Amino acid sequence: MKLKDLEKQLKQAGWVQTEGGSHSKWKKEGKAVSVPRHREINEITAQAILKQTGLK
Repeated sequence: MKLKDLEKQLKQAGWVQTEGGSHSKWKKEGKAVSVPRHREINEITAQAILKQTGLK
């Protein structure tokens, strides 16, 4: 999955990017999730992030 596609899904669900280094941190309602800053994210990793955010 492309990073920009994952970020688009997070933004549409109300998640906000707060900080970052090698990973971006996204927060919503006291929850946080880290997203790697690679152009292409491994499908397993992308699915795990979506599961953590409740989008899957």
